[in-house]
Amino acid sequence: MNLTNYHSHCLFCDGRADMESFIRFALSQGFTSYGVSSHAPLPFPTAWTMEWDQMDNYFAEFERVKKKYANDIEFYIGLEIDYLNEDSNPASSYFQKLPLDYRIGSVHLLYNDDNKVVDIDVAPSAFRNIVDLQFDGNLERVVGDYYNRQLRMIELGGFDILGHTDKIHHNAVCYLPGLLDELWYKELIEHYFSTVAQHNCIVEINTKAFDAYKTFFPNEKYFSLLRDLGIRVMVNSDSHYPERINNGRIEALDALRKAGYATVVERHSNQWVDMKIETL
Repeated sequence: MNLTNYHSHCLFCDGRADMESFIRFALSQGFTSYGVSSHAPLPFPTAWTMEWDQMDNYFAEFERVKKKYANDIEFYIGLEIDYLNEDSNPASSYFQKLPLDYRIGSVHLLYNDDNKVVDIDVAPSAFRNIVDLQFDGNLERVVGDYYNRQLRMIELGGFDILGHTDKIHHNAVCYLPGLLDELWYKELIEHYFSTVAQHNCIVEINTKAFDAYKTFFPNEKYFSLLRDLGIRVMVNSDSHYPERINNGRIEALDALRKAGYATVVERHSNQWVDMKIETL
């Protein structure tokens, strides 16, 4: 049943439970392979990322939990690393030196006209205010900046999984209904996914928003495009609560199969492998 997940957040960042609670719930659901991926430190403090002084504790707790459940589940450690700038991104040497099993590359942050960092991974109402007040109402610029930063992160590399690739689309559609049918957006997204394919990135089908908004990241609309481009995919829940690690998984697998996918990527015996989609 492809019971795996490699994108989740615990108390070391903005998750709502300790690492062991996630593993215990994963076991209760029959998961066979699991990874924790706290938000990596940024050059400044935030409410949602780890701090560097917690990194040793993060690895120590992982080793403790991994040893305790070694006979029950494959447990892996990763980080979700933001592309902030040329000095802070998944390819940065200080992230590459960490003894991680994998790295997720993501974009949550943009720079405004005053060169200040802006978090655009917010509620739709807050996103609208950001676009209007900090980017002069220029949604096309905000969306373009987001994908340009994704493209630069892809060019630099240093990660194993491309995190919630088009997450901005949910907020952007709330701002501009019909966005996905706009010609400029279609051209942008086709160029973006073509670049993803050229760099052989593994794309996660992120199910975090499915229960609340019935959408995946990337949007299900692009699953067939990803298949045609030969992009390998995996299903991750990006869960911050143990009880949500399985949310949207069956629906995502069914949607992938309908789009022509026969396999998803999973991690077994410390290797990324393509596994047949097995759904009810």
